[in-house]
Amino acid sequence: MKTLYRQFTVATLFILAISILIGFTIANIFYITVTKEETIEQNVGIAQEIVATVQNVPYSDEGFDGYMQAVAKLGYQIALVDSSGNMKFFGEPFDDTSFPDEAERVLTENGTYTGLDSFTDQIFMIGHFTNELHNTVGVPFERNGENYGLFIRPDTKLLGTDIHSVLIGFVVAIGLVSIIGMIWLARQLTRPIVQLTEATKHIARENYNYPLDIQRNDEIGQLSESFNLMQTQLKQNDLARKSFISNVSHDFQSPLMNIQGYADLLKSPDLPDDDRLAYTSIIDQEAKRLSSLTRQLLLLTSLDQGAYPMKTEEFQLDEQLKAVVRKYRWRLEEQDIHLSYSLAPVLFRGDAELLDNVWDNLLTNAIKYNKPDGNIEIALQSHDDKITVSFKDSGAGIPEHAIPQLFDRFYRGDAARKKDGTGLGLSIVEQIITLHHGHIEVNSNVGEGSEFILTLPHPDMIQT
Repeated sequence: MKTLYRQFTVATLFILAISILIGFTIANIFYITVTKEETIEQNVGIAQEIVATVQNVPYSDEGFDGYMQAVAKLGYQIALVDSSGNMKFFGEPFDDTSFPDEAERVLTENGTYTGLDSFTDQIFMIGHFTNELHNTVGVPFERNGENYGLFIRPDTKLLGTDIHSVLIGFVVAIGLVSIIGMIWLARQLTRPIVQLTEATKHIARENYNYPLDIQRNDEIGQLSESFNLMQTQLKQNDLARKSFISNVSHDFQSPLMNIQGYADLLKSPDLPDDDRLAYTSIIDQEAKRLSSLTRQLLLLTSLDQGAYPMKTEEFQLDEQLKAVVRKYRWRLEEQDIHLSYSLAPVLFRGDAELLDNVWDNLLTNAIKYNKPDGNIEIALQSHDDKITVSFKDSGAGIPEHAIPQLFDRFYRGDAARKKDGTGLGLSIVEQIITLHHGHIEVNSNVGEGSEFILTLPHPDMIQT
């Protein structure tokens, strides 16, 4: 497997090599197009000054040679060629002393020879610094009635020693610093990634408490923060899942045990008819409770997964509320509960089937937890940008500390609220209202009753 560390190292070395190659190419182009001409002019000027000095000062043969040697010691290689082709050298010897044909023009035509211009055997500038006779500049001069050619070039061994040492040291230093810095940076980048990889393995084993301490202010730091948030959320989801399974198992186990127990009792041939009817009634109630629990679990699961098909349509919200009231009229009369409502005509756009579950849950709760001869008030109001629906009862009320937990799944509060309930109704209500871009509030006082206020967007504000 190619690790990220190895890939980063190879990529950096490759980029470094390409950078050196490109930089060397650009330097060559700059030298050939700009610096070379300036160097030629400078060398030609020096050669002409030497010739002028020789011609103006009547040197003897020994003095002439001494002067040439003195110039050579200043950092030049000199070749003196007479009309017969005889050569005399001063300074460091040339590696190649072959006399180029173009240089003969200096002796025959009194022209100027620039070997750098005619030197085209190599592309890169390093070829222009080769220690060869044809890589010189030449000018003509006359001494003692005889024509000579003075060919001169800087001594690269003297000129290049310091410059090349500095340049080579500079390049080596850059290379070493770049490689060391790259290795350090690669380790800094890969260390948190290795930690994240290890953390994901622990999460795969359902260990959501793995400590991940990465303090950075870059993208990896943001990734670490997001990972920690994900780990916390997964931990909460895992706890919620286990709690959900536990609650579901308990809520299914209790009615199933009752059904099984009373079914066994019904098998007795000597069972009185009154007891038989009572046991049958209990079995019927428990079966209905299981049916309600199953239906609510399926609805809640669909809402959680976003799989519930929203059937958006326009309908009269006030008429739907009246239909729900009519459906439970018998329970109101049975428990002697007085219901009144004030419903403004509202044409709403939403899922009528889902909202019917909302009104059904709220009304049955208001009936279930009310007191004999109690009251229920339902109000539907339309405002400029919203509509509100409220269910107010005169029941026992809800303790203040329990209100934040009302919409948690399987929460049923005190013992009085555990009768005939699944603890899923209000959770379903909240999800359906949220799905319709609304919200729900609860106001309650112990001993005085409770009020559930639902706020939904106004029909004119809903985008179709």
